[in-house]
Amino acid sequence: MTVARAAVGTGVTAAPALRLSVLDRSRTRRGEEPAQALRDTVAFAVEAERLGYHRFWVSEHHGVPGVAGSAPTVLAAAVAAATSRIRVGTGGVMLPNHQPLVVAEQFGVLAALFPGRIDMGVGRSVGFTDGVRRALGREKDAADRFPGQLAELLSWFDPAAVRPGGVRARPAEGLDVPAFVLATGAGADVAAEAGLPLVIAAVRGEEAMLAAIDRYRARFRPSARAGRPYVVVSGTVAVAPTEERARALLVPEAWSTAHSRTHGEFSPLEPAGEVLARPMTPRERTAFEQARTGHLAGTPEQAVAALTALVERSGADEFLLTTSTYDRAELLDSYRLLAEAAGLTPV
Repeated sequence: MTVARAAVGTGVTAAPALRLSVLDRSRTRRGEEPAQALRDTVAFAVEAERLGYHRFWVSEHHGVPGVAGSAPTVLAAAVAAATSRIRVGTGGVMLPNHQPLVVAEQFGVLAALFPGRIDMGVGRSVGFTDGVRRALGREKDAADRFPGQLAELLSWFDPAAVRPGGVRARPAEGLDVPAFVLATGAGADVAAEAGLPLVIAAVRGEEAMLAAIDRYRARFRPSARAGRPYVVVSGTVAVAPTEERARALLVPEAWSTAHSRTHGEFSPLEPAGEVLARPMTPRERTAFEQARTGHLAGTPEQAVAALTALVERSGADEFLLTTSTYDRAELLDSYRLLAEAAGLTPV
């Protein structure tokens, strides 16, 4: 089985208290309109709920040809309307791109419409390119203001907070909307100081991730929103009847990533067979092979074993899984096989 140290996963029968959740980025496929990717996300959420997954989160990307999910709170509303039990949220809203009041109002509307089911995951990333940042009216250093923006966002939900001009965030004020901080490295300190759950991936390798988790737990300040540290480990997991087939599921996303690093554009997904048959320049080949590492790919039994081992190393409370591949049926099979092997309870 191929499991780089960056592997992530979730709930296994050996540790039934753990939770298994899903992050979907509404990836577009070659030849399809973005609208189809959004409809696929909603249909995917319905299936994830049926399989017994705990949360279903959507993401925020701007001006990316290969991703249709640009407005996560809007998409989350569609997902929540199509489902009935699964928690729905964002992984995440990139706070530097928005005014905290507007974000609070959007989540207030979601929480009012779907009480007890909405999660507010926020991150500090800004637009991918200079053009996108200009269109958003933001600069690269906007991310540096994230801690202050986070504090302001949370204050809009607090009826006791005093604000200039007496402005109130309606209907957010007084609502209990769980907040999560998406972070890598030093960003874990922001979650610890705010007393919020941490969502973290092994972007810089597992050792760096584990060090950040340890630091988060050591520096955590209990808050009204979280009385103890809560860690969600996020990453890519591909599951299939054979290890070879599972590895093939990662090929379309790996090529899209390699294309972005060599051509500056994150392209729509293409069939794995075509990608593997494509002549690549040495630079493309290097980027492609690098993009195929750092993920978990294997049979259901291998995946559960690898996730169990990661739980033991990280002490994670929950895993947020993401998988992108060209064939949607194979994508759904991957999540189904893992849910069955992990002992999730179908709805």
